[in-house]
Amino acid sequence: MGIQPNHAEPTRPDGSPFAVSKTEEEWSEQLSRAEYYVLRQAGTEAPFVGEYTDTKTEGVYSCKACDAELFRSTTKFDSHCGWPSFYAPLAQDRVIYLDDVSLGGKRTEVRCASCGSHLGHVFEGEGYGTPTDLRYCINSIALRLE
Repeated sequence: MGIQPNHAEPTRPDGSPFAVSKTEEEWSEQLSRAEYYVLRQAGTEAPFVGEYTDTKTEGVYSCKACDAELFRSTTKFDSHCGWPSFYAPLAQDRVIYLDDVSLGGKRTEVRCASCGSHLGHVFEGEGYGTPTDLRYCINSIALRLE
């Protein structure tokens, strides 16, 4: 069954359960309406309004839904795209990747590997000069900086 682009399901793409699993009712009680929209319904926050878009604070960025550590501030860079950008996750097993064709083209969606929440998208080859040539474009509202 797994998760389909832009629709959270109770299992990972390989059919195994997420480490953190809740009903949609439990998620809606835990998260604000805006957080639920992004994290559980694969929405996108408006550009240039997120809390972490321009922050330079050092620390670890965790999933707002389940507290799984996802990104380090040392991999964050200024992309001027309107959302926080990172060139790599903390470790590859911290995120999962899904094909997303919701806007008519093909993008790669990034979700939390611990709870399946939508984080944003990853893009390759945009010329930012990062060590990985990747830009993880992540919604601020999906993160908590510690």
